[in-house]
Amino acid sequence: MALENSIFPSRPDSLSLPVEEKGEGEEVEVAAKATATTGGVFNLSEELGHVVTARRRRPPHLPWSRSTGRSRPSWPSGRPMPTRSGRRSRGRRRRGGASGGTPLTTFVFVSLPARARRKRQRYVEKNGRCNVQHGNMRETYRYLTDIFTTLVDLNWRCSLFVFVMAYAVTWLFFGAIWYLIAYCRGDLDHLEDENWTPCVNNVNGFISAFLFSIETETTIGYGHRVITDQCPVGTMLLLLQAILGSMVNAFMVGCMFVKISQPNKRAETLVFSKHAVISLRDDKLCLMFRVGDLRSSHIVGANMRAKLIKSKQTQEGEFIPLDQTDISVGFETGDDRLFLVSPLVISHEIDAHSPFWDMSQSQLEKEDFEIVVILEGMVEATGMTCQARSSYLAEEVLWGHRFSPMMSLAEGFFDVDYGAFHHTFEVDTPSCSARELSLAAARLDAHLYWSISSRLDEEPTLANQAAKQPDSGSANSKAGEPTFIVGEMTDIQEQTGPGELNGSVATDQSESEA
Repeated sequence: MALENSIFPSRPDSLSLPVEEKGEGEEVEVAAKATATTGGVFNLSEELGHVVTARRRRPPHLPWSRSTGRSRPSWPSGRPMPTRSGRRSRGRRRRGGASGGTPLTTFVFVSLPARARRKRQRYVEKNGRCNVQHGNMRETYRYLTDIFTTLVDLNWRCSLFVFVMAYAVTWLFFGAIWYLIAYCRGDLDHLEDENWTPCVNNVNGFISAFLFSIETETTIGYGHRVITDQCPVGTMLLLLQAILGSMVNAFMVGCMFVKISQPNKRAETLVFSKHAVISLRDDKLCLMFRVGDLRSSHIVGANMRAKLIKSKQTQEGEFIPLDQTDISVGFETGDDRLFLVSPLVISHEIDAHSPFWDMSQSQLEKEDFEIVVILEGMVEATGMTCQARSSYLAEEVLWGHRFSPMMSLAEGFFDVDYGAFHHTFEVDTPSCSARELSLAAARLDAHLYWSISSRLDEEPTLANQAAKQPDSGSANSKAGEPTFIVGEMTDIQEQTGPGELNGSVATDQSESEA
């Protein structure tokens, strides 16, 4: 944090500060001043750690009074510590008890690791739920324009309530209209009159009208309550209720069917490893995580994506919270398209285009980011698209680890042990960043290249020297001297000096060839 570095340039692991004795009123005043000084910018306990306060009695023999004759204690800088005298000091000594000790307050600042002091808020939970809530939305009418999706997105409790109320309201509404027709026509006054033809037979009250409404909308048709041809208003109402009832049935049954068949629960059997790891693969640093499918029915056309969620500031000074950066998991090579029959380890090669190019092991412990992984595919059983999500915080990325193998060959099949799905083990991994590792490899290649080139340049010179030796040998033979044959001049010159070269040659050609 910029504020932390600016205010506290060097922070020891533990800090103990002796505090000047103060009265109770002064202690409250100092605490209030300290609180006002911070101004709500940061919490001191978060930056320095937890403050452990201990009140103890100072023994009377400590050299704090002038009457002891001892030298006054001083701070590490050499400045003498202040002493207490006067009425306040005597009053505090009187409150100290029979021992004569004075209460002393000692503050001990215990430094905690950055990740222990602060817990980062997840953008996506481990179970895939997005931790985002929308507030201050004034255009709520937009939800009603897509009422079907709104009902599907409701939780089960609200969905069941809407389902029951939709049918109950329509039954009650049309039941009340049937009762109103019977009441207006006088059918309720001629219940015992056999010569009277009612609109609906055997409707003698609101309960019977409500039952007739249920029988009409659900097309049960018991036959006891039927409409007659003497009531044209009832005929129109019957047609209207039949049409509206069919629409309500189609709407509500459709909502419930879509909600039941949603593939959200299918994502519960798509599991991700608890940790991501960084280690070497083919001499390159790679970020890896594991994904698996617990069901026997497969995900058709599975596709993997990954995003880096991290706040950043542009060169113009604009702050972008939760900026999303794409992490390549094989889009260029087609490795992002998975055949998810058994658990797979998804690998991201940390190259120059990777956001982790300059990140080393020490920097990883200080970073604050979140990696969101998304698996999409079509459910084989239903044909609906499914999406599973998970995330990894910076502390959930293990440097120098590798996933344990979990597949073995059994008799006639491959056995997958999901008990080792989340297991990792440590491997030898350089703690430097991928950029530094690439530069070191480039320097090594350049050194080998130039060393080989220099040796190749030296070989023609040595060959020319070896070619001149036979000429000098022939001249010596003409003078009556023995002939010398030189063999393997290159190796001899590299090992011996020019003065020892004549003593290293052989007089026999067979010996030189050998």
